[in-house]
Amino acid sequence: MAVGKENTEVAAAVPMDKGGEILKPRTDKREYRRIVLKNSLQVLLISDPETDKCAASMNVSVGSFSDPEGLDGLAHFLEHMLFYASEKYPEEDSYSKYITEHGGSTNAYTSTEDTNYHFDINTDSFDEALDRFAQFFIKPLMSADATMREIKAVDSENQKNLLSDSWRMRQLLKHLSREDHPYHKFSTGNMDTLHVQPQAKGIDTRSELIKFYDKHYSANIMHLVVYGKESLDKTQCLVEGMFQEIRNTNKSVPRFPGQPCTQDHLQVLVKAVPIKQGHKLTVSWPVTPSIHHYEEAPCMYLGHLIGHEAEGSLFHALKHFGWATSLYAGEADWTMEYSFFDVSVNLTDAGHEHMQDIIGLLFRHIKLLQQSGVSQWIFDELSAISEAEFHYQAKIDPISYVVDISSNMTKYPTKHWLVGSSLPSKFNPAIVQKILNELSPTNVRIFWKSNNFEGQTDKVEPWYNTAYSFENITELTIQEWVKSAPDVNLILPTPNVFIPTDFSLKDVKDKEIFPVLLRKTSFSRLWYKPDKKFFKPKAYVNIDFNCPLASTSPEAAVLSNTFVWLLVDYLNEYAYYAQTAGLDYGLSISDNGFELYLVGFNHKLRILLEAVMQKIAKFEVKPDRFSVVKETMTKAYQNYKFQQPYQQALSYCSLVLQDNTWPWTEELDALSHLEAEDLASYVPMLLSRTFVECYIAGNVEKNEAESMVKYIEDVLFSGPKPISRPLFPSQFLTSRVVELGKGMRYFYHQEGSNPSDENSALVHYIQVHQDEFAMNSKLQLFSLIAKQATFHQLRTVEQLGYITSLSRSLKAGVYGVQFIIQSSVKGPGHIDSRVESLLKDLESKIYKISDEEFKSNVTTLIDMKLEKHKNLSDESYFYWEEIQNGTFKFNRRDKEVAALRELKKEELIDFFSEYIKVDAPKKKSLSICVYGSQHVKEMASDKDEVASHFTEIKDIVGFRKSQPLYGSLKGWNQLKL
Repeated sequence: MAVGKENTEVAAAVPMDKGGEILKPRTDKREYRRIVLKNSLQVLLISDPETDKCAASMNVSVGSFSDPEGLDGLAHFLEHMLFYASEKYPEEDSYSKYITEHGGSTNAYTSTEDTNYHFDINTDSFDEALDRFAQFFIKPLMSADATMREIKAVDSENQKNLLSDSWRMRQLLKHLSREDHPYHKFSTGNMDTLHVQPQAKGIDTRSELIKFYDKHYSANIMHLVVYGKESLDKTQCLVEGMFQEIRNTNKSVPRFPGQPCTQDHLQVLVKAVPIKQGHKLTVSWPVTPSIHHYEEAPCMYLGHLIGHEAEGSLFHALKHFGWATSLYAGEADWTMEYSFFDVSVNLTDAGHEHMQDIIGLLFRHIKLLQQSGVSQWIFDELSAISEAEFHYQAKIDPISYVVDISSNMTKYPTKHWLVGSSLPSKFNPAIVQKILNELSPTNVRIFWKSNNFEGQTDKVEPWYNTAYSFENITELTIQEWVKSAPDVNLILPTPNVFIPTDFSLKDVKDKEIFPVLLRKTSFSRLWYKPDKKFFKPKAYVNIDFNCPLASTSPEAAVLSNTFVWLLVDYLNEYAYYAQTAGLDYGLSISDNGFELYLVGFNHKLRILLEAVMQKIAKFEVKPDRFSVVKETMTKAYQNYKFQQPYQQALSYCSLVLQDNTWPWTEELDALSHLEAEDLASYVPMLLSRTFVECYIAGNVEKNEAESMVKYIEDVLFSGPKPISRPLFPSQFLTSRVVELGKGMRYFYHQEGSNPSDENSALVHYIQVHQDEFAMNSKLQLFSLIAKQATFHQLRTVEQLGYITSLSRSLKAGVYGVQFIIQSSVKGPGHIDSRVESLLKDLESKIYKISDEEFKSNVTTLIDMKLEKHKNLSDESYFYWEEIQNGTFKFNRRDKEVAALRELKKEELIDFFSEYIKVDAPKKKSLSICVYGSQHVKEMASDKDEVASHFTEIKDIVGFRKSQPLYGSLKGWNQLKL
């Protein structure tokens, strides 16, 4: 194993805490150093000379478990407040403004025992950003003026979660625990807990906030990770100068001993009513936290076996009976003091009727594991897979990397800060057996959620108003379920043939830096990009099967989707082995057919590719599986109406703009009439004409890439009666977008599809141009300049809603910008007027921009564009998008940077005046207004106001069909074959 020796130089006054060596991947060229500052702040420094983003993360070992009595959510509220300002940088929001204006991002999260703050930024702006970040923990200004505004932001964040089943169930689990244990608490906070109740008791929330900060924020319980481009010595000097001012009050890390659940909360069956359609069974046991035995990995071992999906597994049996669509097993909620091991099963309607059988089979499977003993070979397989994935892991974004490590620093010895629990290495059957014995009927909590329980419950969880019932369940009852469950041959998995053993790198001589068109026939086209940058034994394969019939109608779209779902269903038992061995795959609907990707270790990728192709070639409709997939898809469509309002608005926006898309209501209607025979007739027609677009990249030689594509061609196009024939030139499909009228403002008003949701949403979309380097650069520069101003005005100052953003939009090569706001306090009509007002403010900002500020923003955008791809997948997504869009501008970044270097300030102002500002002559805007229950009464008057000045869209599909479309960027390239 390769290890990076930590440097033992530290701040002079503090003796080194001998943490040992830091274990790092053998392919990792970065340097690491652990230091401890004079104030006892532990720091990990990372030097990466190749990086074009720097990052930092501070983990503070205090979280929502430390919320004072009567102030639920205070730790989370403090996390929000630290972003505002500091004594050294007193301008409100100046930290976020600086980060955004220099190509970065910033965020934070509060968990039960930790609060984590983090950011990334372009390398040349890192020093000042780090200093601004340090002030969070030195002298923050938690102004009285900001307090109420940020309580509103926390309340808005909570509002968006109220109808989320995952949040609701999590709180129900907590509700059914000891009231004197912090696990029982409500951690997010809202207006009631942070303002109304404290005020009624004469408590000043801001004073309590400052007390909380002073009490808990001490350097000795903080862990900092700093990821820089400079040498470790330089970064160390920087960190010492900035962070040793954080005061150390020698606090102990708060600990909360004892189990959340007493016997009153065990051996229970809880029935709950969810928001969305469906049934789910979660069986949960309190167990010994495996963090204390992370190298022995008992929960990983048991999760691997109980959650296995191959033939002979519990899931395979449940699937065989048509009772389950997915199963997950593993350690769930945990701290150093307690842990829960969960088995969660998504049930079919039939599975819901067989809950007792499912519980019986689960306990029978646990008994099998107890009787079989702990297997050395299974542990060795897990260890081998984990070793390979750790040592050949791809680089990830620095911001994600530092967050992972800083949270690890609080739990693991120095040696394992990078690896955490991901590398099981010590085989210890007794420890695994101990956890296994804790998965007993006397220790169980069963949570069963289903819409069928509506009207059959007698209790309500107070924070999310989840209806539920509660009953005790005896060991004898569960034993009876075990006996009465159907007779099934549950067995352990077989050895995994997909575990890679060849990690050698190919000796590729090609000098091309972009994908090359390696092979072209009437059947297919192969783009090839060997890896000369990441040097990992991995490959990336993307294959798009262009089928003209795939989306010609709502019915065709549903049939194509059902075909893909069934393919995944049929492949599951076999492909699961590949997925557990670091070789992933996926099948999905694409714009013009369906798409297959494979990514991971290249050693055995070809085997999986051949298996997928054989399933496609020999596809048949199995009526029992068709019924299960149809039921699952039906619920997925029905649950569209429970999407967040901003997601609904984005869907309507796509429906207005994108040709050959269909309302989900029409697709659901088509699905309801679908029979197995319809699919059996359709699939041969779907595949009868196709063109295969391929991209193969990574540790693959030319002849291997060509061989894969030839194999695909042989499967589909060879023989006297081939499955497929080439497309006619006129059949090549293109994705096209509606071209909105110049100088036009369009509105679409719609009531939110969930009447229980109070939140409203607005998507204000401005369409600008079709792909062109100079125009792209102007639009991106405007977005960069306007992004933070939008967030500051609409979220921070006006508090319209927690979800507030400005982003660029790209649809089939057509560029624009979109403002997205979701609000429980204001309706979409008002929000749209505030966006218009913001655009007037931006007009002043753009027109008055100084030469220095203009150049600074251009430099930032250039740095962002020149940011290197972090890994093979990142690079492949970029090139695949060029291929899919038909643009093939693989040198896009360089060309757009060249356009930026030539751009003059006057050109940006002219661009804004022509396309963006409120009365711009070429402006094309579309406002999608979704009305929540609080604001639905405003819809009629908003419509009347629009009708007198602007164009209202009453029928989306009718409107789309009446409008001209942008010419396709893809069509001409396809026809050249």
